[in-house]
Amino acid sequence: MINTIDLNFLDKSKSIAAFCISDDDGYTLVECGPYSTHEDLLDGLSELNISPKEVHTLLLTHIHFDHAGAAWWWARQGTQVYVHPRGLRHMIDPERLYGSAKQLYGDRMEELWGKMEGIDPTRIEEVSDRQELSIGGRKWVAHHTPGHASHHIAWQLGNTVFTGDVGGCRIGGGPVVPPCPPPDIDAEAWRNSIDRIRSLGAKEFYLTHYGRVTDTDAHLKELQARLDCYVAWMEPYYRDGSSAETIEPLFKQYVTDELTSLGVDEADLESYMAANPPYMSVSGLLRYLRKRDERKTQV
Repeated sequence: MINTIDLNFLDKSKSIAAFCISDDDGYTLVECGPYSTHEDLLDGLSELNISPKEVHTLLLTHIHFDHAGAAWWWARQGTQVYVHPRGLRHMIDPERLYGSAKQLYGDRMEELWGKMEGIDPTRIEEVSDRQELSIGGRKWVAHHTPGHASHHIAWQLGNTVFTGDVGGCRIGGGPVVPPCPPPDIDAEAWRNSIDRIRSLGAKEFYLTHYGRVTDTDAHLKELQARLDCYVAWMEPYYRDGSSAETIEPLFKQYVTDELTSLGVDEADLESYMAANPPYMSVSGLLRYLRKRDERKTQV
């Protein structure tokens, strides 16, 4: 059974989820959220009559704070953590990761994410592409799926895929949007990852932002189309050298207008904005376009 736990990030429902799956040995978590929502996760488990000590495994889709910020706490409880090889060293020693995030978020670090501490190397393991893990009588398969982040994994459990952020954000059955924060958005890699996920023939996705999706093929088509639209929208501003500060309110209005026109109500719009802040996508898309053009000149 898959239990979706709402972490109530920034007091917004349906913004960040963690997933708790029962098995023969206890429970596996997919995602744990930031430490700022840690008590909400514990409360959610308590409502399910699950003790943290029963959680033996934590599978991370990637190491961004909204997905992995509290992983250190779980490791200290004895939970075994699994992560992409590119993310391993940052989870063992998060000083550089935390410092980079502080440059982006400044004084809001504590409010948004809470603290992040290192994980004992014996409590965390890297997972290779297509590696199978036998955990509590269940078979998990790790699919390396870059695009949103170079250190991204989509976790497959039978006909179910936990897509992290490579599967986009979709709140309350609304439209699916691609989260595009810096530093390593790569639209070409993302397209390939969408193809990989499609090839799995999954009957359902579980999105960290937010919840269960059953129209999997239509979901991926819409995600790809909107990713292309975001890149195309940003292109002229990138070409004329506009600053991120200039573009941010314009892009926020563009995103807000589109979501509203597609029927997203005010409460869900706030959840979209908390899960996927438009200003972060401005920075990420500009960085992607610069890196894309640099690659072209090197050929």
